[in-house]
Amino acid sequence: MTGGAPEASLWAKEYGLTDEQAKHQQEFADFAEEHVRPYADRWDAAEELPGDVVRALAARGWLGSPAPARHGGPGHDAVTFGLLNEAMGHACSSVRSLLTVHGMAVQAVSRWGSAALRERWLPQLTSGRTVGAFALTEPEAGSDAADLRTAAEEVPGGYRLTGTKRWITFGRIAGVYLLFARAEAGVTAFLVARDSPGLRVDPVGGLLGTRAAMTAELRLDGCFVPARAVVGRPGFGLAAVAAAALEWGRYSVAWGCAGLARACVDASAAYAVSRTQFGRPIGEHQLVQRMLTEMAVGAHGARLACLHAGRLMDLRSPQAVPAVWSAKYLAAGAAFRAAADAVQVHGANGCGAGSPVQRHLRDAKVMEIIEGTTEIQQTIIARSVLDRQPNRTEKVHDGP
Repeated sequence: MTGGAPEASLWAKEYGLTDEQAKHQQEFADFAEEHVRPYADRWDAAEELPGDVVRALAARGWLGSPAPARHGGPGHDAVTFGLLNEAMGHACSSVRSLLTVHGMAVQAVSRWGSAALRERWLPQLTSGRTVGAFALTEPEAGSDAADLRTAAEEVPGGYRLTGTKRWITFGRIAGVYLLFARAEAGVTAFLVARDSPGLRVDPVGGLLGTRAAMTAELRLDGCFVPARAVVGRPGFGLAAVAAAALEWGRYSVAWGCAGLARACVDASAAYAVSRTQFGRPIGEHQLVQRMLTEMAVGAHGARLACLHAGRLMDLRSPQAVPAVWSAKYLAAGAAFRAAADAVQVHGANGCGAGSPVQRHLRDAKVMEIIEGTTEIQQTIIARSVLDRQPNRTEKVHDGP
């Protein structure tokens, strides 16, 4: 079972997708099945995503998914964008990672960029002629984004940026970076072109998962950017630009995890009916059935949580933010548990190079870290539960 066209069609009917959403889901699933899934292990081993697949995504308009039609995008709603991420997450988490970080850049420029920035960059980003990346994390600032050390010194005509950004997904091929630095007014967001003087891009290899996501480290040595490169306004970076972009990225990752979990179910079910041990298919053994049950229920729950979050986003509901946090927490955990069980079902055959399930396991562990670690999510979700209590007299301030 591949999780391609027939399964997509059935799910569309069961869960009330609109005709337009169902049509897009079919397109996404067919593309992933033909152009992505068969090559994912090869890309993982090479630690590189070929330009052809990036161009193919761009040609269909999918790299501009978050942008409205007036800015050159396809005008996808949040649910449709989620379905795109689920399909790519089912096939290859590195490809889904491109949708995530590029989408974060598109979303930020569309929402917060000046008219000049939108005119300059959105045609490049929505068409895929330029890849965008998100540059927040630093060697000393991960979960605690407020502890950024990269400095933005105001100089005539703009800013000089000095510092290091680490673990920048698709930083190796990005043409522009949504980058955050500390200015006098506070943390500020900038659009930094790759050819900016004083910027050096160093490849980072040998990662645990999403190995084809072409990660890089950025070194800024007095990197000059013009004043017009500011996204939003000075000091507006973390509270608005980064928060909104991370919310979009978190939503993308959640759907990708739902797809990854489903890929583990598909691979394990196919293996369980074909692999014979002790005189019968291993799928007839109850302990294997237990693992398949946990995988299937987890994948189903992840999908439902993501769909709920997407619908709330489309309604612009104030409950969308906690729904996205919950969806990412649930889906990332479901994906990792499903991947661990999938390797167990496959046994030694699941541990070798080129086995999709060992790739799924490595990728799934990364999903529990990016866009909000599992532990940070537990803290935030718990706080939101406590703060809703009617007799609550004080806030919880322990932890991050």
